[in-house]
Amino acid sequence: MSTDKEPASSMCADFPVPKGRGRPADLAKREAMVAAAARSFFDIGYEATSIEQIAADAGVSKVTVYNHFGDKRSLFGAAVEHECERLRGLFAIDPNSAGSLAQRLTLIGAGMSEFLARPELVRFDRRVAAETERDPEIGRAFLNAGPYRMKGAFTALLESLVGSGELDIDDCAIAAEQFVSMVKGMGDLERRFGMDRNEEVDHARLENAVKVFLCAYATKGAS
Repeated sequence: MSTDKEPASSMCADFPVPKGRGRPADLAKREAMVAAAARSFFDIGYEATSIEQIAADAGVSKVTVYNHFGDKRSLFGAAVEHECERLRGLFAIDPNSAGSLAQRLTLIGAGMSEFLARPELVRFDRRVAAETERDPEIGRAFLNAGPYRMKGAFTALLESLVGSGELDIDDCAIAAEQFVSMVKGMGDLERRFGMDRNEEVDHARLENAVKVFLCAYATKGAS
């Protein structure tokens, strides 16, 4: 296991590969290695995963894995990015959705609630949390690749609503956190500790989150 320490940002960026990266064969190899690594890391964990097994699963040599990624930790960073990218594809914020402000926020909140409740995301969060206990840089890589990007997208949407005069917010980044926290409530924590989702409670939580958010930030007549 590599003990090299790298900044979190390097774990979320594109990793250096040999010349010829643009060739389809090289891209296909890299994608196969990252996909194999993601399956192994999140199924059996970092410590139990070997470069040899990843190489075998991807149909490449161990040398090829090292040439592309350098060490196991960088490969784990690429796997985290891969999974975050895949999971982000399951949730999107549409800035052009129709309806009242309350309806639009409800739609966004419902999407957040459904996304956060997905069993695969719960498992993914647990695995990353376990690996972060060993190496905090892994947690930073995950935050940069997933939650921080999604927060940025929602913050940008709130800023556009401020610009259109529908909301009056001094700090949209904080407001984004407030809305997401209200939508998540205790339900998100409960699921991470093995409890089943209660959709009725989630829906009531969302309705109240929208009401509280609009009371705090909506301009007169905007809701």
